[in-house]
Amino acid sequence: MHCIDLQRAPWKFRQTGGGSWLPAQVPGCVHRDLLRQGRILDPFWGRNELEVQWVGQSEWEYVTTFRAAEGIFAEEHLTLVAEGIDTVASVYLNDVLLGRTDNMFVRHVWDIRGALRRGVNRLRVVLHSAEEEIRRVRPTHRPVEFNDPVGRCTVLRKQQCQFGWDWGPRLVTAGIWRPIRVEAWSGARFDSLQVQQVHGPGEAVTLRLQPRLAGTTTRVRVRACLYFAGRLVAEGVAGPETVELALTVRRAQLWWPAGQGAQPLYGLVCEVVDMDSGTVLDRCERRVGLRTIELQREPDEWGESFRFAVNGRPIFIKGANWIPAHSFVAGLRREDYERDLRSAVEAHMNMVRVWGGGIYESEDFYDLCDELGLLVWQDFMFACTLYPHDEAFLASVRREAVQQVRRLQHRSCLALWCGNNELPQLNQQALRDPDQRAGYEALFHHLLPEVIAECDGVTPYWPSSEWRGAFDTTHAQGEKSGDTHFWDVWHLRAPVKEYERWKFRFCSEFGMQSYSSPVTQATFCPPDGGNIFGPVMECHQKNRAGNQIILDYISRRYRFPKDQAGLIYLSQINQAYCMQVAVEHFRRISPRCMGTLYWQLNDCWPVASWSSIEFTGVWKAAHYAARRFFAPALVSARLVQEAETTIGNYQKPAGGRVQLFTVYDAPAPVRGTLRWRLMSLAGRCLVQGTKSVRLRAGGGVLQKELDFEGALARFGAEHVYLRYGLEIAGEVVSEDTLFFVAPRLVELPRGRLRLQAKQVARGVVEVRMSSRVYLHRLALELPEQAARWSDNYFDLHPGEERRVRLHLAAPLTPRQVLARLRHRSLVDSYL
Repeated sequence: MHCIDLQRAPWKFRQTGGGSWLPAQVPGCVHRDLLRQGRILDPFWGRNELEVQWVGQSEWEYVTTFRAAEGIFAEEHLTLVAEGIDTVASVYLNDVLLGRTDNMFVRHVWDIRGALRRGVNRLRVVLHSAEEEIRRVRPTHRPVEFNDPVGRCTVLRKQQCQFGWDWGPRLVTAGIWRPIRVEAWSGARFDSLQVQQVHGPGEAVTLRLQPRLAGTTTRVRVRACLYFAGRLVAEGVAGPETVELALTVRRAQLWWPAGQGAQPLYGLVCEVVDMDSGTVLDRCERRVGLRTIELQREPDEWGESFRFAVNGRPIFIKGANWIPAHSFVAGLRREDYERDLRSAVEAHMNMVRVWGGGIYESEDFYDLCDELGLLVWQDFMFACTLYPHDEAFLASVRREAVQQVRRLQHRSCLALWCGNNELPQLNQQALRDPDQRAGYEALFHHLLPEVIAECDGVTPYWPSSEWRGAFDTTHAQGEKSGDTHFWDVWHLRAPVKEYERWKFRFCSEFGMQSYSSPVTQATFCPPDGGNIFGPVMECHQKNRAGNQIILDYISRRYRFPKDQAGLIYLSQINQAYCMQVAVEHFRRISPRCMGTLYWQLNDCWPVASWSSIEFTGVWKAAHYAARRFFAPALVSARLVQEAETTIGNYQKPAGGRVQLFTVYDAPAPVRGTLRWRLMSLAGRCLVQGTKSVRLRAGGGVLQKELDFEGALARFGAEHVYLRYGLEIAGEVVSEDTLFFVAPRLVELPRGRLRLQAKQVARGVVEVRMSSRVYLHRLALELPEQAARWSDNYFDLHPGEERRVRLHLAAPLTPRQVLARLRHRSLVDSYL
């Protein structure tokens, strides 16, 4: 086979109808090329998003030339292969129209024998305006998207969040966003390779391989070899009359999600071989992790379970929702994905959900999930509103689904195919229309599951998230079956403790917004533009009531901040608190609830959002908290009676009863010790106790009920806090503190932080700190650098030394670190 890689060809682009040609990069998009050439301002800076809307309303053309050698014309097949074009385009080779595109998510293959010339060829791709195409077909589609200010973006099979979302800008781009090449070949080649696993008794695993071949297949055979650690462990050959191969591994090394075991990957190499000459005509390589994955939906005492099991072992899911890593996804590199996915694993996550308003991710993304042990809940790309269901649209979706399922079905990380995001929940009224209901069911209850049965055959399918197994979107039903998106906290401004009212089987969305750190804010906002109600910050807050809701929740728990930095800090520790309350509750009630996916892991641009990792890679307080509340061994405290505000704005303290739970996820049981101490803010221990515990996987365990009523009456609820922890083999593996009144009512002392620093490795500085007083949620920050701390937003107790490591993004000496280091605890946010 001959291949002409057009990514290496000299591309140029211009706005159709005139103008000068400018250099372009392929894969890429119009916005990136315009920015690279200085023709637009950075859309992420200030309010520049509003100034570049003309780009998506315009038509663009991309042109390149390449040489076709004489030898390729002897091949039986000459094709142009475009892995992805965004989105509405006309493709010409030497002014011959090859075809038109209208689906961003499919691979296009055109026969070019009649258009290709010997010598120099000219390829031209005209990218028509998606917005103009929507206007052209808009009257034929009734439902309108609430996230799209123009409306009806759903008529195009295009990344939906390009049109704006409540965390992302409206930047409707276009481009050749995935590789493009000319292929010349003869004989036969792989069209796809379906891999299924059969796990037998003992340690044996058989891979059933079902290759689909294109071309002339009568005189070829398929040869398959399976390698592990560089050693051949199985091989097989299938002739032209055989459609399946079987490779058996006698002593299989199983693949496990992060936190449950290792992630060994076998190398599968398949070749199409000419039987007469022995020539290898095509080669296909895959990496395969040997495992079984089930979605167990079984009757139980609470209704029906919603539980993932890997290799027969039920797994409590700990993770977050994934959105596109950039507003312009073309050109994202492996390292762009690795930063955030590795951060997820460092926070003890074992799953990410690829949300349905973005894209089917790149091979780099799924490679990393395979390597890191991150299960993938994979949405099809439908979100929040109803879609057309005419014959042409369904045909396009079927082609998309077939290609994507065939591309991804072998992945060890793939845990679930999900039809859509929130369509039944947000369109209850529209779905009462018989035509709309029939169209919805045709797509999500027939077409997609049929494609999965044909092209995958193993991975479970779930029609929507959220979904209860029926068109019932009530929270009460969510306590019985299915998965739930719980947004009463935030959108309905319910108290944070509302999470604890509900015992969902699986909570796949919930969240709380916060502001980005000063380091990230400086990438989009001038020093004098940080007022949250000013034009720049409002432009980078896409939820209509977002700023008011953040302030509302802050006011319930904390004092008014003294400055902008204090406001950012309070928004982040508030977000961390909300996520902690939710996740610890859902973990405590396991196995009734068997998973949490908070909204959201990452950002696509610098913004106020629900993310725990900022666009620059900085961990918010919530991500440091996630590493604690997702820890394999967790101690969790619950106040039996919360503090409350009564008529007249009087404060009624919480009761003194506290429940201490443990939750344990690791496979091997261990013994540990619970410790608790009621402390004065000055550091004096007032009451203390211990309990030996045995930890094993299987659910939350109430280990101890404590009663501090007398101590609170004696010392005052606003002058004490409870410190509690879990030790295993003498090491504190989980620890936190609890107040008996809202933190704004606690009389926190202000104290001096003593700091020392030393170099411990290249690019790593250890910072040691201590204080004579209790410092709640101490935050460390290195201005102008997206540095990573080994821990942050933690409690520092009187007289104890804490050591944290700083992984620098740019070289600094320990002396320079101490000179630049900024720190803030809760009391510093208002005093």
